[in-house]
Amino acid sequence: MSGWTSYVKTAAIVTGAGVASVVAVPVVLGALGFTGAGIVAGSFAASAMSATAAANGGAVAAGSTVAVLQSVGAAGLGIGTKIGLGSVGVGVASGVMKLFKKK
Repeated sequence: MSGWTSYVKTAAIVTGAGVASVVAVPVVLGALGFTGAGIVAGSFAASAMSATAAANGGAVAAGSTVAVLQSVGAAGLGIGTKIGLGSVGVGVASGVMKLFKKK
């Protein structure tokens, strides 16, 4: 493949990676047990919350990893975070494509 078709293919792959990174975060958080309805009993999120609370005298501190993940699981990602995640996905995909580019 040469010329503009190579650029179109690269753009499609990189764009897809950016979109996938934004879509994947809420899906993965839900699978771990951080949901809009709260932390799912028996999940990884429940274990993490229990360990965090035990380490902090029975409470989960605001701003802790568990608190932030639960906030994202409940409310979703803000536009700035989506842009950041998309940018990281695009950057990673671009770097990987350069590594495997035929010369």
